[in-house]
Amino acid sequence: MIAKLGEKFTNLFLRYLPNAFVFALVLTLLVALSAFFWIDASAIKIITSWYNGFFDLLGFAMQIVLIIITGFSIALSPIVKKGIDYIARYINTPGQVYVLVVLSGILLCLVSFGWLVITCVLARELAKRVKGVNYPFLIACVYFSLNSWVLGTSSSIPLLLNTENNFLIEADLLPSVIPTSFTLGSSLNIAMMALIVIGAPLLMYLLRPKTVENKEYVDLLISNEASESVTIKEEASNLKLPFKSWSDSLNNSHILQLIIVFMGFTYIIFHFSSKGLDLNFNIMIFIFIIVGMLLHQTPMHYVISMKRASSNISGILFQYPFYAGIMGIMLYTGLGERLGQILASTATIDSYPFFAYVTGGFVNFAIPSAGGEFAVVGPSIINAVKEIGAGLPESEITSMISRASLAVAYGESLSNMLQPFYLLILMPIMGAGTRLQARDIMGYLVIPFLTFFILQAILVVWMPI
Repeated sequence: MIAKLGEKFTNLFLRYLPNAFVFALVLTLLVALSAFFWIDASAIKIITSWYNGFFDLLGFAMQIVLIIITGFSIALSPIVKKGIDYIARYINTPGQVYVLVVLSGILLCLVSFGWLVITCVLARELAKRVKGVNYPFLIACVYFSLNSWVLGTSSSIPLLLNTENNFLIEADLLPSVIPTSFTLGSSLNIAMMALIVIGAPLLMYLLRPKTVENKEYVDLLISNEASESVTIKEEASNLKLPFKSWSDSLNNSHILQLIIVFMGFTYIIFHFSSKGLDLNFNIMIFIFIIVGMLLHQTPMHYVISMKRASSNISGILFQYPFYAGIMGIMLYTGLGERLGQILASTATIDSYPFFAYVTGGFVNFAIPSAGGEFAVVGPSIINAVKEIGAGLPESEITSMISRASLAVAYGESLSNMLQPFYLLILMPIMGAGTRLQARDIMGYLVIPFLTFFILQAILVVWMPI
């Protein structure tokens, strides 16, 4: 019954959800009209705010592109393919694939948001090897596993609160940093972690489609992927000149590549020995590049792998600026701040965590970035919490602010299940060579969203911090 309900939502999304780019265009108009009618922003103010925000995510977009193609490049190496073949010997039913993919995605994203690409690669390769896997549902499994990142070491809001002289401290909204023991190490966050580690694989297993007619990976291919029949080693060999040359010697030099790899690993060791477990996007990209070079052994092999890995990234390259423009309207017209003020002003001592949770989810549609969203709504929510907790001990107010901040993060992450922004990260890997669009996948996420919305809301309100 629950699987049939999931199929009904899938059919609904197939009919009504447009392409991800069209979704961004419609959302742009909706946010612009909201700013015009709700806060009386002039048309030129809205348009200039849209333009001013249009390029705010260029750095982030480039990081995402590099995370995707460097991670995908690793997956194209012979040793990784052999490893996945080994795993596939023991994972031989669709149900096992779904559970493994969700669980591995959750655990990897607890370490770093960028490690989602590893799950994408694993899922794609298992779908090629295991019969009966519903591929759109499998992509939904990977996307749902992304929810764990706000609970782990790369969660931006808790890390911001623990940063010296952050914008909240400079604005006198906080007297000092809030240690991660109040956020990531809190009872609430640990309970939320247990919920997703145990509940998500179980839920997706129960939701697995019973039929896979025309939904397997091979059924969805636009072509027969003839290019993949030629290995990277064979392609590199075909590019050589018919006679010995200095250029070919350099292109296929193991020694040259190993020298650079040695330099790279030297810095990686230095980075973690001097900075601890600092897993930011830049070091993740650097690790992926160095590991990829090591696994592919020669410069030409690595060049070919990167060419293949980057063949399907157009969605990120041109769509992220439009989402950044939406964020610009929210930021620079004051629409986001107004929304935060209204939602926060209706909260009470008992309901403020729920309102913060809903605020995080709602605003995420216009500002799909936890750090960017918190910069907009965080001050209003923290002010509201301080007013609600007036007269309470400072430690209690700190706990309340921590709970509200975590609630925003949880709401922001879960609401991604209803919009395709971060699906753009998955599709260059999992959608490569297929005719799949966001509408083929998002319907499978409605029931997981509703289920976790209820469970997370209960924990956010009632679980001790």
